[in-house]
Amino acid sequence: MKRLAIRMIHLLAGILLYAVGVVIVLKANVGYAPWDVFHAGLANVTGMSFGVASIVAGIVVVTIVVIFGERIGIGTIISMTLTGIFIDIIMLLDIVPLSPNMAIGIAMLVVGLFVVALATYFYMRSAFGAGPRDNLMVLLKRKTKLPVGVCRSTVELIVTLAGWRLGGMVGIGTIISVVAVGLFIQLVFTMFKFNPAAIRHETIIETFRTIASGGKQGQDDPC
Repeated sequence: MKRLAIRMIHLLAGILLYAVGVVIVLKANVGYAPWDVFHAGLANVTGMSFGVASIVAGIVVVTIVVIFGERIGIGTIISMTLTGIFIDIIMLLDIVPLSPNMAIGIAMLVVGLFVVALATYFYMRSAFGAGPRDNLMVLLKRKTKLPVGVCRSTVELIVTLAGWRLGGMVGIGTIISVVAVGLFIQLVFTMFKFNPAAIRHETIIETFRTIASGGKQGQDDPC
């Protein structure tokens, strides 16, 4: 149970870090990151809050990856819901200041993207099921055999174009993000010698079985 608790801490820490990273990128005010462009565009068209738009997009992505045979777990569901909620709370609390100029904005963007990459490592490492968008990245890696950074950047480019068509904010920060987010994730994964495609994520049923057995079932070392 102790190992299970540690994994859950990794998951929740990763989700919170991800939300913080997203808000930093938004407050950089130099153009939203790819998925944020899409979420902002969706919110613009539907009238949803940014966080709710993120949750709706997550539901759609989860549906797609399940159709193509990817495993989802309790972490996928928690990430899909809590990330949007955390983003809305952090935005409401207004604890991240808005960038006053381009130079500081680009610096904030870089910091935000690195935080997102670090967050991705933590919650994927928990093996409770990758977040919706990272499931899509892993699916593409498994289907194409391309490096994880290339797969991530490809996904980012597609959602950027879709978000821009919906009215999401695109700027120099968006262009930097399309390239940099994949590089940062590749860097973080390499630093920690982490291969996301090699992780066997627990399904929801497996996680509940592990909890019911007092942590005796499940992976020997999913972290």
